[in-house]
Amino acid sequence: MRNIAIIGSGQAGLLAAHALVKAGYRVTLYSDRTPEQWLRESRPTGTATRFDLALQFEYELDLNSWVDDAPWGDGFHITFCPMLGNRMLTVTGRLRRPFVAIDLRLQSHQWMKELEARGGQVRIESVSPRRLDEISAEHDLTIVAAGRADLCNLFERDATRSVYHTAQRQLAMVCVKGPQMGFDGIPLLPVKLNLMAPAGEAFWVPYFHKDAGPSWNLLFEARPGGPMDRFREAKSAAQVLEVGKQVVRDLMPWDEAWMRGAQVSDPNGWLVGSFAPTVRKPVARLPSGRYVMPLGDTAMSLDPIGGQGANNGNKMARNLVECILAHGDGAFDSQWMTDTFERYWREHGEATSTFNNLLIEPMPTAGRDLLIAQYGSDGRFDNTSGEQRLANAFVENFNDPTRLTPLLQDPHRMRQFISQETGRSWMRAMAGGGLGIAREEWRQLRGHEPRHPLVHGYKKAA
Repeated sequence: MRNIAIIGSGQAGLLAAHALVKAGYRVTLYSDRTPEQWLRESRPTGTATRFDLALQFEYELDLNSWVDDAPWGDGFHITFCPMLGNRMLTVTGRLRRPFVAIDLRLQSHQWMKELEARGGQVRIESVSPRRLDEISAEHDLTIVAAGRADLCNLFERDATRSVYHTAQRQLAMVCVKGPQMGFDGIPLLPVKLNLMAPAGEAFWVPYFHKDAGPSWNLLFEARPGGPMDRFREAKSAAQVLEVGKQVVRDLMPWDEAWMRGAQVSDPNGWLVGSFAPTVRKPVARLPSGRYVMPLGDTAMSLDPIGGQGANNGNKMARNLVECILAHGDGAFDSQWMTDTFERYWREHGEATSTFNNLLIEPMPTAGRDLLIAQYGSDGRFDNTSGEQRLANAFVENFNDPTRLTPLLQDPHRMRQFISQETGRSWMRAMAGGGLGIAREEWRQLRGHEPRHPLVHGYKKAA
């Protein structure tokens, strides 16, 4: 029985630990907090929205105890604003299978306890670089899944795969209760996303909170120095929410009524900060000469804009476990660590990183073509129009970025895809969408509200 250490009790580390215990390995998980400290004293480390492809790994490990209680989401409703106040177009797309976002504090609390019940060992200690070297001497393989904490600095930045040197957004997140679980005119429970080119992005994510149950996680991604960049001095959840309501009133007044009654779900349910998206080398050499490898955010720190962090961690953990099982009794040397990550990069990592970075920047031509051609999507379950198929394809890329990301960078292939999905030439499809967009642009120029596609008569009870 091979002996494996995992440093970190976040999502990726715990999933890998459970999978390896199930496969018969002796696993020791090192956590800097107890399950109760995770639940009662910690802040959430992110929203952790997971889509179907990533969730399948959790189902296989029977780690879905909240399946009947969480608010399962169906897709996205996106509003694109090239200028503040100008709602140029909307996208309402359905995913093939639903997504879920679980309070990571509740999740780590439950998964740590379950790991011990299933035969894994959990040790509570804060691991320093020196202690990491000692741990590596005691195990056949040591995996660092410590998020973006200090241990990640042991792994060199990969300059060829890391596009940014500085943070691209100033982030603020807060868990809230009170707003209704849905939106009038949108016939699904979505991630509601406002993309405001001069200011940044704002996400309203259906969320299962450790205390409040079905509720919301609000995420603000402010462009540094822009009109949304107001959260830096916030020192509490209440202050983040107060500033957030001001931001919505000023920049997204169409969501002000929905958010008006929002209350903080718990005092620890907030974050403010920033970081540079980074891909790191998959091997670190310790002073002793032994090697350790990264997992999850320690290997790839993604801006939250694409909702890929937790999904990336799940897929990377699956890849790691598959490579461990296939390796048999072979040595877990630096070449194996490199080969393991390169396998992941080819299958998921490169597309995930590229898609995420595309969302940070202005949408390329191919992406703009898709968004224009899909205009008219309303998210109805029985909508089989070409416009709806295009909208669904765009949001399905959040589940699996390998599907559409190459096309989002290639206008020729995207136009072929538009023709394929709509059954008419890409020029006609774009002309139809463009005409609808122009009509609503004219309404806004005349001082009226845009009439973007909604399902009239669809009301969501508070």
